[in-house]
Amino acid sequence: MSEGFEAEGARGDLRFGTIPNVLALGAVEHGSRVALEEGDVRLTYAELDARVVETARGFVAMGLAPGDRVGVWAPNSWRWAVTALGALAAGGVLVPINTRYKGPEAAYVLQKSRARALVVAEGFLGASYLSWLADAGVDLGALAIASIGDDPGPRGVTLEALVARGERVDAAEIARRRRALSPDDPCDLLFTSGTTGRPKGVVCTHAQSLRAFFDWAQIVGLRAGDRYLVVPPFFHTFGYKAGLLASLMTGATVLPHAAFDAGAVLARVAVDRVGVIPGPPALYQSLLAHPDLAATDRSTLRLAVTGAAVIPVELVERMKRELGFETVLTAYGLTEATGVATMCRRGDSAETVATTSGRAIPGVEVRVVGDDGVEVPRGAPGELVVRGYTVTRGYFEDDAATRDAVDAEGYLHTGDVAVMDEQGNIRITDRKKDMFIVGGFNAYPAEIEQAIAKHPAVGDVAVVGMADERLGEVGAAFVVRRAGVDATEAEIIAFCRENMANYQVPRRVCFVDALPRNASGKVLKFELRAALATRPT
Repeated sequence: MSEGFEAEGARGDLRFGTIPNVLALGAVEHGSRVALEEGDVRLTYAELDARVVETARGFVAMGLAPGDRVGVWAPNSWRWAVTALGALAAGGVLVPINTRYKGPEAAYVLQKSRARALVVAEGFLGASYLSWLADAGVDLGALAIASIGDDPGPRGVTLEALVARGERVDAAEIARRRRALSPDDPCDLLFTSGTTGRPKGVVCTHAQSLRAFFDWAQIVGLRAGDRYLVVPPFFHTFGYKAGLLASLMTGATVLPHAAFDAGAVLARVAVDRVGVIPGPPALYQSLLAHPDLAATDRSTLRLAVTGAAVIPVELVERMKRELGFETVLTAYGLTEATGVATMCRRGDSAETVATTSGRAIPGVEVRVVGDDGVEVPRGAPGELVVRGYTVTRGYFEDDAATRDAVDAEGYLHTGDVAVMDEQGNIRITDRKKDMFIVGGFNAYPAEIEQAIAKHPAVGDVAVVGMADERLGEVGAAFVVRRAGVDATEAEIIAFCRENMANYQVPRRVCFVDALPRNASGKVLKFELRAALATRPT
């Protein structure tokens, strides 16, 4: 059993209480420091708090009541931050919506959460979110709609118009609503990725979010004055809480980035003097492979936090050596555990950072158990379970799914296969459902991927199981070659035979331009399995 009850600093929930209080306290402690910066827009902590109050008044004028859900369907921007924080200040519950969704998927989230209001980026990249929703059967007339995009649309109002509507609402009403909020009140419903079924709304409270990501900020070493390029989307915990919320609690400057492009990120590193960039391993691999890297001033980079995929030791070393990061850390979390459960610590070796997701954060317990629920010996694989304050109170209006996920002792069953070392560090070997059995031997794709990634021609890799008449199942590897480096299927298989047990060796290697990933960077292996059926043998 691994416990993370060591004291690593003050508790964020006790310091701030609620997310709106973060803004109020930030206006006092960091008043003139820039909180949000995007293009020509620079909002100090004091100005951000004032903008959020104005926006909250607008939501009240539109009829938002305490506890009402507010959907936000838009890319990262300062306007996303202001409207989302404004909804919280008005007593609302945030429902971030994946920007990769189309109309039916977004409609499902809005209807499942029973959202009362909606913030959209109407006109972003030419998209009409409102038309998509109408075509999917959403009654737009039942929603209070604000647009933070290029076009308010037929039923939306701009952020400026929303603020103007709020002028008739007394600011004292927002102060009253802020005071009425409790740390144990829900602050958001984040919907699961839906890679194994329909997305479910995970209920998270102000206290859970503040405590988890204040600790997160202290562990990674985020500090006042850091310039934090938030590339992970705000609709995901990585962007919204490890990015926006963690920064506001520590006095850092948030630099929202709407859509990842390696060249654009490198340009911002130099122009915006970026110090912190979080993201999945693929983000850093793209930066390292970009032709503009050598000509880019990277001297301000100091902190990277990654996870969600296999990370070769070499990548960690290259991130330090070639990108210039002083600190590179990995972490593990899931939406049902407020987005974070284990973390590496500063001072951990490159091998520890690359091959593990660290140990439990303070106040959280993690165990590795067998199918019988009994903890397995250190070094043996089993299912990772998590217990502590981060575990969700439940899925929104879905008691049956909650009982399936959280057992009677309060352990959240993650569905991830893991191994724990003697120091309590967790190595995620796979999803339970991704494991396949080769002639009676359990094969864990993540272990195989880690080995294949060491081949000099491999830039990215994912392994899935496929049916085999003799062995039941065997592995199939999808490989993205590094730029300018070639390799054949036979060469990759030969490399595997030299570096892993025979049952682990993939019987097929499929070369692809890119792996399909969701917004959090996780490979969509069901798409790879489907692709196998259409590929000639």
